Amino acid sequence: MMSSLPSEVDVAVIGAGSAGIAAGRRLAKARGVSVLVLEARERAGGRAWTIEKNGFPLDLGGEWLHSADRNVLTGIAENLGFAIYQRRPHWTTRLRNSGASLIEERDWIAAREANLRARHRAACEAEDRPASTTLTPGGRWNALLDATSTWGNAVELEKLSVKDNDRYEDSGVNWRLQRGYGTLLATLARDLPIAFDAPVSRIDHRGRDIIIDTKRGRIVARRVIVAVPTSILSAEALVFDPVVPAKLDAANGLPLGLANKLFFGFDGDMADLDETGDIFLVGSTTRRDTMSYQARPFGRPIIQCFFGGEFAAGLERAGGLPAMAAFATDELAALRGNDIRKKLTPLAASAWRGDVFARGSYSYARPGHADDRAILAAPVDRRIFFAGEATSLNFFSTVHGAHETGTRAAEEALASL
Repeated sequence: MMSSLPSEVDVAVIGAGSAGIAAGRRLAKARGVSVLVLEARERAGGRAWTIEKNGFPLDLGGEWLHSADRNVLTGIAENLGFAIYQRRPHWTTRLRNSGASLIEERDWIAAREANLRARHRAACEAEDRPASTTLTPGGRWNALLDATSTWGNAVELEKLSVKDNDRYEDSGVNWRLQRGYGTLLATLARDLPIAFDAPVSRIDHRGRDIIIDTKRGRIVARRVIVAVPTSILSAEALVFDPVVPAKLDAANGLPLGLANKLFFGFDGDMADLDETGDIFLVGSTTRRDTMSYQARPFGRPIIQCFFGGEFAAGLERAGGLPAMAAFATDELAALRGNDIRKKLTPLAASAWRGDVFARGSYSYARPGHADDRAILAAPVDRRIFFAGEATSLNFFSTVHGAHETGTRAAEEALASL
């Protein structure tokens, strides 16, 4: 931690998540440009956070190298010596693991593909609408389609813009890092000029220079890159003086959904369920309020539980880890028998809605707000620039999408200087 802050810098970066780290790294390479990254937390990484329990790294936030074959962070991780686990996940394609028949599994996959096509057709229409309108009325798999939206989009289908959702690009190649995604970001931030425990409360851009008020003092900057979640902007926890209405409107149109994780230590074996070694289970195929489960990731004695949307928010409010563990234990017992209860030990859980510096997990666009990402990404007066996963047009909700926008914002700031 910096013991004191500089009084003036050329470029201040607000936020040391994936976008802020990328911006800081690009700016640090520019000759003759002073840079300071201001981070509210006492760690770097933002919503990518790796902790260690029972000797194993656990990703409480971002975990997957989505579109790993085109993900900018894949090569960076390899160059830093990070081991990449290249086995692709089954996620919800193996319903047989959860007690479904082969015929049911095939029917589910066909229904899921049909719904994706229906969403694409709806996205091509003139008017944006909720993704839930593409469901087949009374469809057998509607509840599971909605549940998978709370996992993948962190929100229910009725709240999701079908146009924005259709713009997301995914190559289908999803890998993981043995040491954790958060560990990678912490490594990338290691040599940057970061002031921790320095939340920014106000950006005064009335004069020639920009005045930034932080918990640790005031800084004057020529340029500012804002790389904080939309939840912070929409709540005006970070105040702009004068106000920038377009940014507030865009942030309100791009709220953060919620996706949480729970980790159990697991003294058991599920190797009989799947030949790949990574076992993915779905708690229920008939209700939206359910969890997905990854048993023995990387071959480790762990079960990782994933859940989202209003269901996840309710479990946070109901008491966090104990409430999450009770629900997950009951679902796993229903799937694998009561004997599994004595093999589970709760280790850790995330609670991103209650995290004061995140207030959610990743952004989604409300119906009618599919174009707000471009509005949020646009600079203000060629002096204030915006980055973060919510400003990515095609890779929103991902660590690499945020990283790319940080580099883009740094390039814009340098060009303006």
